[in-house]
Amino acid sequence: MSHVLHYAPDNASLIIRLALDTIGLAYSTVLVDRSKREQCSASYRKLNPNGLIPTFETPDGTLFETGAILLWLVDTHGVIGPKAGDEGRAAFLKWLFFCANTVHPHMQLLFYPDKLVGDDPGLKQSVTDGARRALMRDFAILEQAANQAFGDDTPTAIDFYVACLLRWCAIYGPDNRDWFTLAHSPRLSHICKRADAWPATEIAIRAEGLGPAPFTAPQRPNPPEGSAL
Repeated sequence: MSHVLHYAPDNASLIIRLALDTIGLAYSTVLVDRSKREQCSASYRKLNPNGLIPTFETPDGTLFETGAILLWLVDTHGVIGPKAGDEGRAAFLKWLFFCANTVHPHMQLLFYPDKLVGDDPGLKQSVTDGARRALMRDFAILEQAANQAFGDDTPTAIDFYVACLLRWCAIYGPDNRDWFTLAHSPRLSHICKRADAWPATEIAIRAEGLGPAPFTAPQRPNPPEGSAL
């Protein structure tokens, strides 16, 4: 198999799995067992020096960074976004990288403040509070942008990214999750409703144990292998 996705259940590799199955590209998977911290192993860091998930092996070489993988898939296979020179390419790029470079890093700060400030409780709380405020702004921006470059009947890489980010903020991170309510964002809610019905989502549910409605009624996964955390 010339395409190999190194994944962990309900990690950023889920975005890539949704993309691959929507495109219909044949691929195999290799579990990165987070319960054993395999993402930090020397063998995995040879593929991805950052020790992050996902990593994607292709005929063009090994890729990491979720946004880079998605853009490579668009440029080589189309289907999930406009290729270079196509109408809508500029709008697609700006919202894809808004998700990858702005929203996703804010969510990582919410989930892992210790990576920035260590174990000091006061500093961690400050980072968490700041990340919440940033994410509220981010989701408000995405709510207004939906149906411009994403959110249509045919999903793009941005739809996969947005749906997964919304899922994760509902079930991971600090116990207090009342800072964001999906029902208050009707356009984002509609994206999640559509996401539950994507054929690729049905495949992901079976592969990663995501539950029957992973985007409109998200719950922590019960994967057949590996661990989400």
